[in-house]
Amino acid sequence: MRLRALLETEALGLRLLGGEEELDRTVRGVMTTDLRDPSRYLSGGELVLTGLAWRRNSADSEPFVRILASAGVAGLAAGEAELGDIPDDLVSACRRNRLPIFAVNEDVAFATITEYVVRQVSGERAGDLAAVVDRHRRLMTSGPAGGGPDVVLDLLTTDLDLRAWVLSPTGRQIAGAGEPLAPGVCATLASEHLAAVRTGRRGPHRLSIQGITYSLFPIRGVGRGQGPGARDVRESVLSDWLLAVEADAGDWPAERLDLLQGVTQLIAVERDRRDAARTVRRRLAQEVLELVQTGAPPAEIAARLRVAAPVLLPGLGSAPHWQVVVARVDWEGGDIPGGPVAQSLLEEILVDPSLSGPEPSDRIAVAHAGDEAIALVPLPALPGEPGEDKGPDSALHADALLSAVREPLAAGLADDGRLTLGVSAAVHSAEGLRGALEEARHARRVAAARPGRVCAAGHHELASHVLLLPFVPDDVRRAFTARLLDPLRDYDRRHRAELIPTLEAFLDCDGSWTRCATRLHLHVNTLRYRVGRIEQLTARDLSRLEDKLDFFLALRMS
Repeated sequence: MRLRALLETEALGLRLLGGEEELDRTVRGVMTTDLRDPSRYLSGGELVLTGLAWRRNSADSEPFVRILASAGVAGLAAGEAELGDIPDDLVSACRRNRLPIFAVNEDVAFATITEYVVRQVSGERAGDLAAVVDRHRRLMTSGPAGGGPDVVLDLLTTDLDLRAWVLSPTGRQIAGAGEPLAPGVCATLASEHLAAVRTGRRGPHRLSIQGITYSLFPIRGVGRGQGPGARDVRESVLSDWLLAVEADAGDWPAERLDLLQGVTQLIAVERDRRDAARTVRRRLAQEVLELVQTGAPPAEIAARLRVAAPVLLPGLGSAPHWQVVVARVDWEGGDIPGGPVAQSLLEEILVDPSLSGPEPSDRIAVAHAGDEAIALVPLPALPGEPGEDKGPDSALHADALLSAVREPLAAGLADDGRLTLGVSAAVHSAEGLRGALEEARHARRVAAARPGRVCAAGHHELASHVLLLPFVPDDVRRAFTARLLDPLRDYDRRHRAELIPTLEAFLDCDGSWTRCATRLHLHVNTLRYRVGRIEQLTARDLSRLEDKLDFFLALRMS
């Protein structure tokens, strides 16, 4: 049933306070609560009834409403019996979060509203569609033997004549009924979905490709930023799956829309199960990363790698070679943590886009440290004579990693996000991991110096500068750094202007004015003045890649 129907039922005593444009939301249940955080009891689609006992002051309203909005509830109905008029701060919070809010007349009991909603929802589901949903639920909740998302999609085809596919945010097919979609179609569907989510459009989103209409439904799970901690769609947009249905949902009845929403919730449960299994691989990567960064003895790192290899490469026993990939997602303003977002995204990017199903990601181990995501990728060796190491046969290349996913990622990053990625060369021992990590980080900084929302660089692009620095003669180093940095050092001595620290921070922040100003505790205008002074004194332009690299090298050699 729709929220509008509740409002039109006079016996329920509901008065709309905000959210008129959202009255077509579907109500799938009802819940009464006075908890400050009821998220664990919410599954989406509920009408939440509250007597406002959780509210102690005006500051409590915004967190409470954000929790409800993140959980996907249909609306909030607040009783007038306790406080009389509903507080303005609560109404304002609901309007900011696009959550419909109603006042419940003090003469109407919550039990009356609950009974009415349950009766209506139960009646609407008492038909063939309800039987299909129940079959889906039994399959999905029966454990791994239930068959996973593929079985659910097969039932949509056989029972409702609907062809559907589950896609990752990069457009890779996770599951599907019937023939797989063409890679180009998958990328376009993922791009449209991400663009629609970023602009706040309500689903299902529809588009036509080569004369075929598809409807797109988001698959959201509590484990990916949809719980009470979620503050912004950017925290989950690059990790959520989507359901693509070959049909135009624009003229569907409410019952069929409810069914598809229920299917997305069931698939989300399966997604959360798989994410829980990923915890082991993440922990292995985190342990290895901590050992490498703290300078642990190679023997200790090697022992940890021997534990990780069988998990990541079942049946191989050990991994002759490893590569390190570093990724970073930055959002303008710096208010969204980039590490967890980059971690989920990197786990998907490292899977061959031509492979379907969720299983290929079971061989990816990604940790995150601060705003960075760091992947430890095992590489099997080419077959050869016993004891002969013929090198890796599947080494990763930076450009190839992003070529198939650039279009969807650009749509998800929109105009305020950026992904940069660096790839190390393959190493064959624990001793090489420290260098591989630094190599991947330097490559990512090179990528960050380039224009564009999605950029990558590989180890081969460092051969002309970072890797050759130890071989540059001392007199050449001194002349190069003096020519570039001495004007700044002289100016700092005379004026205490801190141009050198400003330059270092600006390069470390990949040229982001906002993040650099925040790090240095400066106003952006002050930062722009300092950078302008650096450019004036050195006759260089910090918006050019070549000049950024020269400054980077000069600082490294000084």
